[in-house]
Amino acid sequence: MDKKRKLAAVIGAGLAPVLALTLPTGSAGAHGYVNAPASRQAQCAARTVPCGAIKYEPQSVEGRKGLRSCSGGNGRFAELDDDSKGWKVSDVSRTQTFTWTFTARHRTSNYEYFVDGTKVATVDGGNQQPPATVSHQVNLGNFTGRHKILAVWNIGDTANAFYACIDVNIR
Repeated sequence: MDKKRKLAAVIGAGLAPVLALTLPTGSAGAHGYVNAPASRQAQCAARTVPCGAIKYEPQSVEGRKGLRSCSGGNGRFAELDDDSKGWKVSDVSRTQTFTWTFTARHRTSNYEYFVDGTKVATVDGGNQQPPATVSHQVNLGNFTGRHKILAVWNIGDTANAFYACIDVNIR
């Protein structure tokens, strides 16, 4: 009987690393991104633009609050900061609806929208947990032509935010 237990232990120890590497993993505990108009990470997830790891987790562009980069300062997603990557440009109006999709719904301090670094809107989140999707109608001011919009979801119960860039042509 002792031999059988030792054999089972050896087989188990040998299989454990294989199972750990081959079984599916859960998603990160995160989070949210702009899917309409299509943000850069939404384009990666849809395979509209060839991308690295972000195509598997478009909701994970998280960094500390106050950043102004498309990658949220996350080196794994630095390609989102590359303006020459061939991002699809969406035609939008001066008053545009932006829709967020959430995979984990954190309490929300607010949402901020920037056109080429200029803040054009802040939407209060009421420190409440949002529904699975949220849409905001944002006045883009007097901007016209091609621009990059940075949308920021500031979390109410952490020091972090989620970031999404959207390439637009404002008509």
